[in-house]
Formats: sequence, C-alpha cells, structure tokens
Amino acid sequence: MLVLTKQDIYRLVPMTLAIQLVKQAFADLSAGRAQVPLRVPLEVAEYRGTTLVMPAYVPSSGGLGLKVVSVFPDNPSRHAKPTIHAAVLTLAPETGEPLALLDGTYLTALRTGAASGAATDLLARPDARTLLVIGAGAQGPTQAWAVLTVRPIEKIFVYDRDPSQVATFPDRVRSLVPDVRAEFVAVDDLARVLPNVDVICTATTAREPLFADELVPAGVHINAIGAFTDEMQEIPPETVARAYVVVDSVAAALAEAGDLIKPLRAGLIDRSHVETELGQIVSGAKPGRTAPTQITLFKSVGNAVQDVAVASEAVRRARASGVGTEITL
Repeated sequence: MLVLTKQDIYRLVPMTLAIQLVKQAFADLSAGRAQVPLRVPLEVAEYRGTTLVMPAYVPSSGGLGLKVVSVFPDNPSRHAKPTIHAAVLTLAPETGEPLALLDGTYLTALRTGAASGAATDLLARPDARTLLVIGAGAQGPTQAWAVLTVRPIEKIFVYDRDPSQVATFPDRVRSLVPDVRAEFVAVDDLARVLPNVDVICTATTAREPLFADELVPAGVHINAIGAFTDEMQEIPPETVARAYVVVDSVAAALAEAGDLIKPLRAGLIDRSHVETELGQIVSGAKPGRTAPTQITLFKSVGNAVQDVAVASEAVRRARASGVGTEITL
C-alpha cells in the first residue's frame, strides 16, 4: 500500500488541478453518477470534538474510498495541536483492496479550498480584487490560495480571534503560493472593512453569525465553509435570505448546514431557496451569477467526492512519478 504525506500531495496536486477535480466531482454528484451516503458524525462531547466518517464512490474518476476527519476546536489551546486531523484511505474499485493512505489533514484543506475556488470562479464578479478571510486557522491559507488562483486579488484582509493565527497567516499562504503579490492586512474590526470587500471566506466553528447583515455589500461573493452542523452558524440569516444560495449537496446541506437550517426554521427562507448545487452550475444546468449587484453564497458542509477525487488523482500521479512510500500491511 502506498503512503502519501502532506508534502507528497502538495507536489502532486497543485490548486489549479484540485479546482478542476472538485468541479468534475461536484458535477458527477449532482448528476447522480456518484454514490455518497450522508457522513456519519460521532460526537465526543467530553472533549468538545466531532469525528466524521465520509465514504464515496465516484466511477467517472475511478475513485473509491473514505475519509475520517476529526474537528476538535480546543486542540490549539489545550494541546498545542491543530483543530483538524484526518486520514484518507483509497480502495481499488475493481477488488476493494486498500491502495493508499493519505494525509487527510492537508488534503481536507486542499479540497475545501478547491471547492471555494470553484465557487469563486463560477460566482464571484470577474473584477473581484479584495478578499476577506475570517478564520485564519488550518483552512484559511488554502482558502486564500484558491481565491488567488481564480481571481486577481490585490489585497487580503485577515481576521481571527487568535492574533497569533493572523500574524502567521501571510507566511503560511506564501509557503503555498511563493509568488503571491497580494497585500496582507490584519483586521481587528470587521465592520471597518467588510462593506468594501469583493469575496469573503469564512472558516470558523462559530455558533452565531460572524458579522451583521447590514455590513454585507452588494455584489459580494461568500464562501461559507466552517459551520458543518445544524447548531453552527457563520452567516447572518438575513444575508442568506437575500443571497443566491449554492450548495455542494442539497441533501447534505439541509441535514447539516446550520447557516441554512436556522433561517428555514425561522421562516426567513423556504425550501426553494436551497435548490442549486455547484455541480449544476459546472454542467450548465443552473446559472451562475446573474447580476453585478447580486450577493452569492456558496455554503459547503464538505463532501467525500472531493476527497476521493483529489486523493485518487494524487495516487495515480504518485504511481506514475515514483512519489510516496510503499508499505506492506
């Protein structure tokens, strides 16, 4: 069996390719060509953590496998460890035998960034120049990397409750994108900068909206990727109500996305407000942005087709180039 590290995956799958892979995976998902059961969450209440098991089969890419990912928000403060840990196992679709074990922590950040990159490419205004990243932890740098890949971003505003995350953010982005030319600006007051940004990426474990609806500017595109349970929430419900909402999977979003479930429960939106999947925009079945002033919101709870598509391509490229470590179980 092949083992691929973070460094291996970084060498094998650049963000441009990851975005292409995720677009195709979402198109397959929306067209019914992929099998993806709803992920299984395991709550570890005494440690305020959640472990998720996420399997998928994507025949068009030859991808079969699963990811186990844990989200433990107290890790940085209690254990000096990252919030997110994960591993991905790929299997041979012909026989079911294990093929490769990949570092899923980096892969999660890469494929989540790629999803936001795909959504930004399809929904953000072509003239977008400013990006606000809310949540500068493990997911933040790849969010910035993805948006930089599809839009000519000139300024990146960064906000996080932990000043140390903000301080190290530019260097972490530069480690992924050495030639980045955008200016980095630390933010301690969202109200001051939010009305003037073109793209927003939220990557937090918040349970209440991160900002007020009246601060949200016309024409902005939002990638909301942090809240992944029905109790979590990053985006004001009023913003959800006036945005063109696009999701990775309607079924998963209605089961897991607090950003959408809470406005539904409050009667601010109805079920018809959540009916467009990113894969339908990729295939042309649904439109992207329809007006410069339109607010677009991509709400992602994460889907195993992303992991399996990117992991399977990484394994194919590793076999072809001799990258990785072979082990015998």
